[in-house]
Amino acid sequence: MSRVFLIDTDTASDDAVALIMALRAAGVQVAAITTVAGNVDVEQATRNALYTAELCGSDVPVYAGAAKPLLRVHEDATRFHGRDGLGDQGYPPPRRGPEKAHAVDAIIQTIQANPGLVVVTLGPLTNIALALARKPQIAAQVSRCIIMGGAPCCVGNVTPAAEYNVWVDPEAARMVLRGGLPVELVGWQLSQGEAVLNTSDIDFVLHMSTERARFAIDCNRRTREAHREETGEDGIELPDPVAMAIALDPAVPTSASEHYVDVETHSELTRGMTVVDRLNNASNYRNRTMWSELLTRGPNARVCWAIDVQQWKKTLFSALK
Repeated sequence: MSRVFLIDTDTASDDAVALIMALRAAGVQVAAITTVAGNVDVEQATRNALYTAELCGSDVPVYAGAAKPLLRVHEDATRFHGRDGLGDQGYPPPRRGPEKAHAVDAIIQTIQANPGLVVVTLGPLTNIALALARKPQIAAQVSRCIIMGGAPCCVGNVTPAAEYNVWVDPEAARMVLRGGLPVELVGWQLSQGEAVLNTSDIDFVLHMSTERARFAIDCNRRTREAHREETGEDGIELPDPVAMAIALDPAVPTSASEHYVDVETHSELTRGMTVVDRLNNASNYRNRTMWSELLTRGPNARVCWAIDVQQWKKTLFSALK
């Protein structure tokens, strides 16, 4: 029996690779792709999603969604992904356009039509927050909600405190974490270190000589340059594909635990910080009043702390062959 996925994405280079993984996965039906402003504007994210689906021979419906965060000015990540989000490689426009319905309507309708559906989010959580605000009961119809976002107990990638997807729309992230979804939080740090595609991995992918494999490397050309500028190392970091690998393969995560997680929305110093209660006990804190009130709700997310790097890369390579 197929697992049904709904993928919400601000489609840029690593998102595109994650989409390929889902669209190529055996036993997975991607019922809808919804797009949101994040890495690029929502129109470009939609074009990129459509192009990637065509590359996989898929006619999955694509729905354009929120053009800006709930309360903030949209700040893109084109410095990291290129102006078009796909490394400025000059890819042709997709042959088809998006569906007429708005992404928020599509999210609600797709979840209601597929109880037990798996939601995978690869960008800011604006669309998901709006869907939950309109129909809170859809949270109970989702079996898993894998969120690529946050930097739990780790350094961020857009500020010292925060990861980009959460930082862009922290109010939406807070709403989603408090909205009753079965959240699995996959922080960006899981794509670092040994999880980065090194030069040997890149050569291995290119030697597959498939259109998808070449695209996966070429569309991440700017990402590779940015990684070299930031770390001095040659490689490609792929946070969204790591999250997709966790959604697809239960053997990828090796350490995870349930906690109460919240998001900072008021401080500009720590805007978008994902605050994880690792102690799971309000009595351990000196400021007990606030945490006692919050923790009566119990854990609201399963936080992934570590992955099997070889299994993650195996999952990726199998999709690109």
